[in-house]
Amino acid sequence: MTAWISVLVHTPAHARMEPVLTYRHTEPLPNGTLVRVPLGKRETLGVVWHDAAAESSGELDGDKVRDIAGVLDTVAPLGDAWQQLMRFTAQYYQRSLGEVALAALPPQLRDLSPVQMHRRQRKSERAASKPSAVAEGPTESPAHVPTLTSEQASAVAEISAKEGPFLLFGATGSGKTEVYLHCVQSLLAQDPQAQALVMVPEINLTPQLEARFRERFAPLLGAQAVVSLHSGMTNPQRLAAWLAAHEGQARIVLGTRMAVFASMPHLRLIVVDEEHDPSYKSGEGARYSARDLAVYRGRLQNAKVVLGSATPSLESWHQSRPREDGGRYQRLLMPGRIGAQAQALPLVRRVDMKHQTRGAVFSVPLLDAIRACVARGEQSMVFLNRRGYAPVLHCADCGWKSECGHCSAYRVFHKLDRTLRCHHCGFTERVPRACPSCGNLDIAPLGKGTEQIEEQLEALLADVRRPDSASAEFPQGQAVRVARIDADSTRLKGSLQAQLAAVHAGDVDVLVGTQMIAKGHDFRRITLVAAINPDGALFSSDFRAPERLFSLLMQAAGRAGRDAALGKGSEVWIQTFEPAHPLYAALKQYDYPAFADSQLRERAQAGMPPFSHQALVRSEARSQEVAQAFLNAARSGALQDMAAWDGWDQVLAQVTLYSAVPMAIARVANVERAQMLVESPSRQALQRFLSGWQSVLHASRALPECKGLLRWAIDVDPLAI
Repeated sequence: MTAWISVLVHTPAHARMEPVLTYRHTEPLPNGTLVRVPLGKRETLGVVWHDAAAESSGELDGDKVRDIAGVLDTVAPLGDAWQQLMRFTAQYYQRSLGEVALAALPPQLRDLSPVQMHRRQRKSERAASKPSAVAEGPTESPAHVPTLTSEQASAVAEISAKEGPFLLFGATGSGKTEVYLHCVQSLLAQDPQAQALVMVPEINLTPQLEARFRERFAPLLGAQAVVSLHSGMTNPQRLAAWLAAHEGQARIVLGTRMAVFASMPHLRLIVVDEEHDPSYKSGEGARYSARDLAVYRGRLQNAKVVLGSATPSLESWHQSRPREDGGRYQRLLMPGRIGAQAQALPLVRRVDMKHQTRGAVFSVPLLDAIRACVARGEQSMVFLNRRGYAPVLHCADCGWKSECGHCSAYRVFHKLDRTLRCHHCGFTERVPRACPSCGNLDIAPLGKGTEQIEEQLEALLADVRRPDSASAEFPQGQAVRVARIDADSTRLKGSLQAQLAAVHAGDVDVLVGTQMIAKGHDFRRITLVAAINPDGALFSSDFRAPERLFSLLMQAAGRAGRDAALGKGSEVWIQTFEPAHPLYAALKQYDYPAFADSQLRERAQAGMPPFSHQALVRSEARSQEVAQAFLNAARSGALQDMAAWDGWDQVLAQVTLYSAVPMAIARVANVERAQMLVESPSRQALQRFLSGWQSVLHASRALPECKGLLRWAIDVDPLAI
């Protein structure tokens, strides 16, 4: 008997092929089965996507239908809920279903043949049966479980009793992670098969979270019950973790945004920590929001969803308004810090840099505060979200600047290796001995980066000695140690973990860094946090910039005073030229609700999200003219051709298409980039328009004026415009 099998594959975008193709097999295969199929001249992974007819009905030409090359029968079929998640993701974010579904599977799984997969499974089974693996199994006594505070207990009780989704609005240091741990423990105790998914925004936050979950749950469930999923893992590690989740062996999956697509058939709880973080939004391929998909997946699989943050996104805050006002989330409050409920949050001090020496990087009061902090044996953190030594090199004689020849951006000066490096395309050159334009030998850095901050702090604190550090080798005591953590200093494998360990051990007195150190880390000895020149976002053209700045400063402030024994005198210093700005006034009071309400009022007046819904169409070409010509042609096609379609008048009346403009950084790696904003007060109208617009976009690419277009993509719910 011959069976026709419908298989979902990742078909090439330029081929204009449907993602579900028909293949032949000797017997029917269950829906969701993984198979290897021929596609053109290559063999690729596919997923049996729906039940096909058992026998040929004569509608297909049997001579042209190709056979399935192999079945990965050692892997259980993917469930209906996972397939529905893929359908929704592809439809909502306007991508090919095959592209989304196949990209969500581990890379190594896409490459292994059935024979190789079978060998790998047997190898894993043999490793699991060794005595060493058995020794890692469950024990009778769990790790020590801290007693919950009244706020934590109330939050856990609410999550247990109600359906959600929940927005856990808790101050930094209020113990949100302990709430997550208790919710997971309660869930797993009630259901022996239940699984939990816990997501964090960045890879560098995964190890410390994994350590806490293993400490709590490995004695109860065994070491194999907790796995991680993120892009920093090797392909074999990702495959092993994915299979453990897919087969139900892993009860807890920790990961970054990609973990939202993990196959977890018994998923009952999803936690999205730091839900406001823009890292949950993918910047390439299917530009999905893992936070939004987590809420959808919770509804799909009847799983509770907990979104946690000290500074929730304005979209989530708006959704957590009272139900009678249209809110969809339950808002849970945890304003106090663990172990220090009677203690005030760190004192916020604003320094008016207009009253300091011109060009000064550090104000005199801040330097005195850092010296006093060192004298007490405490740690300080200086935050500047700009790596390198200086953003640009400049010649005062002719005005030359270190522009990148391949991008519409400047190359950053890195003093340690004497290079000019473009942070967009990676183009790197040695610093010239003289100005390339006029030959002037006096070329100087403009602006400041973390390298320069580190260097200046070492010079300014050269006369300060660490307390109680005098010895025969250092009779006057050891000098203050300044350390820097950013993308440059943590490039080598293991360097981030080593530097964080030095901070936790107290070997560092002053920590300098970018946003990598501003969120998620539990630095117990830091009592002073300083933000250097954060004013740039106050006057940005991006309407989300103030929200991101407030969130980042609140997160950075949350690193101070986390130890109750040291936190009484903790401080946050903001060096600014706009000390009276309402954002800093709200920050001083830690009044996120007031800041959020003011921002929401402004957005409501301007018709900005969450009161409207947006999509960006981005195009890339060898010239800016072609990139914009494609977008303008697609706009004309929408306004003229689609208007003639039956029943589309009402849809087009609810959609606004703006003119094409260059992107903020218009050229990257010699590729010109343009964008067009599409906006609508109705999400349904926007989605219907985008789906119908696809044919117009494909047709516009073939127009003569669009010759030379490289690629285009739709970004639904963009975070940066």
